[in-house]
Parts: sequence; structure tokens; C-alpha cells
Amino acid sequence: MKNSTSRRMFMSKSVLAATGIAFLSSNTINAFVGDCPYEGYNPFAQEKTDLRTTILSNHITVQGVIYDSSGSTPLKNVEIEVWHLSPGSLKFRNRGKLKTNLSGEYKFITDIPGRKEQSSPRIYFKVSHQDKVVFTEILINVHGVFITSDHYNTQSALGSKLLPSSNRSNGNSEIKFNISI
Repeated sequence: MKNSTSRRMFMSKSVLAATGIAFLSSNTINAFVGDCPYEGYNPFAQEKTDLRTTILSNHITVQGVIYDSSGSTPLKNVEIEVWHLSPGSLKFRNRGKLKTNLSGEYKFITDIPGRKEQSSPRIYFKVSHQDKVVFTEILINVHGVFITSDHYNTQSALGSKLLPSSNRSNGNSEIKFNISI
């Protein structure tokens, strides 16, 4: 005699298993994302330095140096995660991870960020080194690039390297932005 599982029993166990997997997955993701002060963060971003979704539009090159908490020593092998709203969209499709080189320098290229209504375009950063994590952002508009008061208050050790600078030519921008951790 064959021992077979009824279709009803199979369906109920499948639904139970799928629910358990869905519940476990959301908790696992929240464990990584829960501490991020900015929306759109994805801990599973790919490691890349070209975040553009199209090469035909204007773009921004962002570069800088990651310093220790004293603001004087560049740090190598620091992980930087960046993300922002895609141009003309309310979706965070521009994102990536990169590491600093031996001189503490980083560089990436991306599309000009989209923006929410009544808000400036922003690029968000998560910087991780050893057991330290820093979140920060830069704001971009036609007049240049700016930091928030939170960045100013937490990054003051950078001194003269604190404020970002920008240069614009042929519709493309270059931004220099330093961070301490």
C-alpha cells in the first residue's frame, strides 16, 4: 500500500513554510537596515564605482578622502556605501559599495540625483571601518554642494577639509567630499 500525502495537507504545509521564510527574510533584512537614518539603504548593493543608470546623461564624479576621527590620518580599506534617488524617479536605483585605496581616497561616478518635492537632491553615504559606522549626506543644487548641520557637527575634526567643493563643466560636475570616522 502506498503512503501518499493529501493535496490539502501539502498545500497547508507549503503555505506555512512560505510564510515562515517571508517572516524570517524581513527580520534578517531589518537587522541590517534598522539603524540607517536615511531611506533607500540596501545592504546588498553591488561593489562598483560606476553607479550611472545611463551613460548618455549628465553625471557627477564624487571623490574624497576618509580620515580617522582626528581628521588627520587617511584610512585605507574603508567600506563606503552610497545611494540616491534616480533621476526623474522616486526609486533608489543608483547605489554601490566601494573601498578606499592605500591613501584613503575614494571615487565614484553617478547620475545627477533625483529629488523629492520641496527637497534638494542628495547623495547618502554609509562609511564603515572596523567597528565604527558613520552615516552622512551631501545636498546638491545649481549653486553647488552643501553639507547638513549634522555633518558639520559630527565631522568638525576635519577642519579646513570639512566643507565639500564642486566644479562644473560641460553639464558634468566634480565634487570633493571628505569624511572622518
